[in-house]
Amino acid sequence: MGQKKLIRFAELETFSNVLQYPEHTKGTWHSFFKNQHPITLELACGKGEYAVGLGRLYPQRNFLGVDLKGNRIWVGAKTAIKENLTNVGFLRTQIDRIAEYFAKDEVSEIWITFPDPQLRSSKHKKRLTHPKFLRLYQQFLHAGGKVHLKTDSPVLYNFTKQVIALYDLQLHADTDDLYKQQQISDELKIKTHYEGLDIAQSSRIHYLCFSLPAQPLSSEKDEALKQWVHETEKE
Repeated sequence: MGQKKLIRFAELETFSNVLQYPEHTKGTWHSFFKNQHPITLELACGKGEYAVGLGRLYPQRNFLGVDLKGNRIWVGAKTAIKENLTNVGFLRTQIDRIAEYFAKDEVSEIWITFPDPQLRSSKHKKRLTHPKFLRLYQQFLHAGGKVHLKTDSPVLYNFTKQVIALYDLQLHADTDDLYKQQQISDELKIKTHYEGLDIAQSSRIHYLCFSLPAQPLSSEKDEALKQWVHETEKE
């Protein structure tokens, strides 16, 4: 590990706005933020640009970036400290453990911004909008709580649209070319490091917003989704 990373990891241990693999956090996040404001998660947050950006826009709401990479989290956490954004925090852990950290109805909203699209069809279950993950989110997200996906990957965008249709989820917004819209909300103008890289080289940004029901998604349609992936996508 490089010297820069070692310094960041050591400093991360001292940040009051960062928790790393904590225990017994269910139902305690309002104590962490020291208020009763609604909590929004940014999953696979990377450097936390969205958590920080949303924190600037909405001082009466709390935002928590979640990622495994401490070196990346350090960037967002340091920015939040410098700007005195007390409504922005970070959780270091794996996304597939996310339900361990939150109580029922403790989270109001979820943002998934430029995650790894897991392009190989054989890895579609690792996509953060796969029903496997949506069922985890249902354990702590308010019934009807919104999930936002912003991505440059047409594969992830189309896959998520199929999930929404197949599982009869409520769709609030759908655009396959965000910046061609005449009006864009301030929260959708926030740009991340990974958006700037244009890894997918698609020259467009896709956006979806949908809600999850209170009842867990049925597993009966999982096989149909798997079949759709293998028929539609190529390795």
